[in-house]
Amino acid sequence: MVLQKIFRAVIMGPPGSGKGTVSARITKTFGLNHISSGDILRASINAKTEFGLLMKACIDQGQLVPDDVMSRLILSDLRAMDHSSWLLDGFPRTVSQAEALDGAFTVDSVINLDVPFQTIKQRLTSRWTHLPSGRVYNIDFNPPKVPGLDDVTGEPLVQRDDDTPDTVTRRLKSYETQTEPVLEFYRSKGVLETFSGTETNKIWPHVESFLHKRFSSFNQRVA
Repeated sequence: MVLQKIFRAVIMGPPGSGKGTVSARITKTFGLNHISSGDILRASINAKTEFGLLMKACIDQGQLVPDDVMSRLILSDLRAMDHSSWLLDGFPRTVSQAEALDGAFTVDSVINLDVPFQTIKQRLTSRWTHLPSGRVYNIDFNPPKVPGLDDVTGEPLVQRDDDTPDTVTRRLKSYETQTEPVLEFYRSKGVLETFSGTETNKIWPHVESFLHKRFSSFNQRVA
């Protein structure tokens, strides 16, 4: 579907809710540019800037990055895409960030993925990684052939610091505390649409159907 005017959307959901997968499908189906706050964070951390080092310390402790730092980073990237339609993934996570975004751009739609925390906790704490290659295994639905070892090299798998049960629990509690007011912020603006479920493949058709209808209505208004 081709948009006749710039359309800007936000996708929300706790860590491990499937935002990345759904975002990829949205960008492929509807042609939006995918902007991931995680990608922007990683680039800054890898560059070992002052902000990058600060953000790494926060992430390692399962905390959210300070609002002013995140807003400056994300809005800078968005302004570089001033005449593009986009899907923003991972930002805003606080009302302060939402207000900063609202002051710079009009958000046309907010997609909220409502996945039970217990499902997410099981999903994330079952994840093991081969660090040299980045290969990820899940002991529930994509286990290695030999427990604890990479299929290709036979080298040991490790659980990333942010996938351990304690860190996952802290991340989810932090997300819930800070992000629920953001959902209310967008709900009050009439742009929030929530999709509930435990499996991404079952949630996606409802998201796709909603966006087809939303884009059709959007195009009719600007035609």
